[in-house]
Amino acid sequence: MVPREGLLCEPLLPMITAQAAQADRVRSVDPAVIQAIKRTDIMRMSASRNIGGLESSITAMARELEAIAGCCASTAWCLWNHLCVFHFICAQLGPAAIDTLKGIVAGHEWVSFPAGAGTSVHGRREGDNVILNGRASFATGSRYGEWAACLFALEPETPPPSRTKPDLRFTVVRTNAPGVSVDPTWFAMSLRASATDHINYKDVVVPFLLLRPFTVDFRYQFRDPATAVIHHRYREDWVALSDLWLAAQTVGVAHAALQDACEELNGRVAIFGVKVAERPAVQLHIGQAGAALAAARAAMETECAETDARIAAGVTPTEADYLRQIGYTMTAVRLCSEVMQHLLQVQGGNGLREGGSFERRYRDFQAMQLHINAHPDRVSELLGKYLLGLANDAPFQ
Repeated sequence: MVPREGLLCEPLLPMITAQAAQADRVRSVDPAVIQAIKRTDIMRMSASRNIGGLESSITAMARELEAIAGCCASTAWCLWNHLCVFHFICAQLGPAAIDTLKGIVAGHEWVSFPAGAGTSVHGRREGDNVILNGRASFATGSRYGEWAACLFALEPETPPPSRTKPDLRFTVVRTNAPGVSVDPTWFAMSLRASATDHINYKDVVVPFLLLRPFTVDFRYQFRDPATAVIHHRYREDWVALSDLWLAAQTVGVAHAALQDACEELNGRVAIFGVKVAERPAVQLHIGQAGAALAAARAAMETECAETDARIAAGVTPTEADYLRQIGYTMTAVRLCSEVMQHLLQVQGGNGLREGGSFERRYRDFQAMQLHINAHPDRVSELLGKYLLGLANDAPFQ
């Protein structure tokens, strides 16, 4: 058992656990849990001190997410999005938006960032404002939050030449602003209460001063000393940090599943009265699951510590650092996948019965290992090109 003492979420874990099955069933985290989390300083962990945050270490946030994921993966998934998206918002908006960022932190306000496949948002300038229209997908946690980051194409004032690339911009929008609506579209088998919904924008007004140019290769932009940042920590790429915290969640889910299995198997009896825990094959699978879990946690913690050391020393990350972050994550997630497969073998058909904790955790885990940020197809391609000295022309870097 990993110690939970000293975690900010420790007092909330029983409450989060108690509502996990219901949250999965009704596809919504208990509002009391959301409000309880918002009252804690977990909300301020990824914010630097100069905007009112805790400036917590990457490791500390990983531990919080690991613990919560073991109780309710959907709740952890929403909080994960808030922590890493707020990091990205701070990097994108920069020092000029420090008052807005301070207000978000002081209010313990929740943020999300819908920009998945199918997103299409356009904006046109009207005086000192921009009017947004469109639809953005994969807005994890948006129905629980107060702000949404928005990536959109700014319409030119005059017709551009043919084949001109869209003028991409970034901003933040209050989810209670006139014209903003959250469409509950996440009818998936995994992370059912994560509210990974769509956000609709209908003539939504945003101050032009909150707009920032958006470059696809933003991680290079923030490594550039010429780019002003609120705090040095925001030079770390948000996708890489999201990967490390995603790995922490897979460790949390796999650990909880293994712990439950060890408790349950000791009391189970198979055909002809054979005690399940005494079967050598069961012991083999449990042993391999435990070893894989330990290795996954070591990979995640090692890279979190390396990232923390770099932030503390004020060192700007390199491309090799970025690839180590996502590579360690890919490995940790794969090892946790092995854990879940070993546990499925010992659970047998009973493990697939709806309503059991393993069945829910097994479903939730599928979304974690499919997330594009840590997907092995994406990560392996980037690592392979780097090691071979080839140009990085991957569409999503």
